[in-house]
Amino acid sequence: MKTNVLIAEDEPLMRERLLSMLQTCWPQAHVVAVAENGNDAWDSFLEHEPQVAFLDIRMPGMSGLEVAERIGNRAHVVFVTAYDQYAVSAFEAGAVDYLLKPVETSRLEKAIVRLQDKLSGPPAALQSILSQLKAAFPMPCAEKLTWIKATVGKQIKLIDVSAVLYFQSDTKYTRVVLPDYEAFIRTPIKDLLGGLDQSQFWQIHRSTVVNVKAIAAAQRIDAERMEVVVKDHPTRLPVSRAFTHLFRE
Repeated sequence: MKTNVLIAEDEPLMRERLLSMLQTCWPQAHVVAVAENGNDAWDSFLEHEPQVAFLDIRMPGMSGLEVAERIGNRAHVVFVTAYDQYAVSAFEAGAVDYLLKPVETSRLEKAIVRLQDKLSGPPAALQSILSQLKAAFPMPCAEKLTWIKATVGKQIKLIDVSAVLYFQSDTKYTRVVLPDYEAFIRTPIKDLLGGLDQSQFWQIHRSTVVNVKAIAAAQRIDAERMEVVVKDHPTRLPVSRAFTHLFRE
């Protein structure tokens, strides 16, 4: 019998890798939805009601933990994470499973065996493990970033954060775009967000954070799509559906 599966993972390469590995290791898995952020993951869960959900712990929008909290005992959950400090003893107790990035085939196969054993019964209640995982999250930095160190060619520059037009994920780096030049930092967007003033910098896409002062306009392309026009710059930045609410009247 087919098992309906939801995958929520914001990193494109990891998402494709997990999809490919599932097709090979678990032919009975029917991936009904693939989400790039927590908000879409929850919407997809409500639409498809899958039996199994693979959730990245850290995602734009709602985190994997927040999505799991909403799912409750309506699906079997496997957390996917790059942070082994989250692999606490509660995982080993068998309530839910976890996969560490980069996911290895042997570890996925072990998780699938566990899932197949559990599918004959009801999903576990997640409240206890979620409480432990929430406690394991690092506290966000109270002080906001005022400057950052970034690579520009062979130079390391100190950049005033308020001068940045937008930040955008670029493979292993984050592009830092200013009016006259671009720079690169190694900090991922999702880690950068905690240090930015949310009243000044809006996340408009899983890969893009824009300085509100740099927004000239937000234009609707059609019923589903919108883009931001950046002041005195040729760039137009796509706005994902999860963040269009920022531009509603």
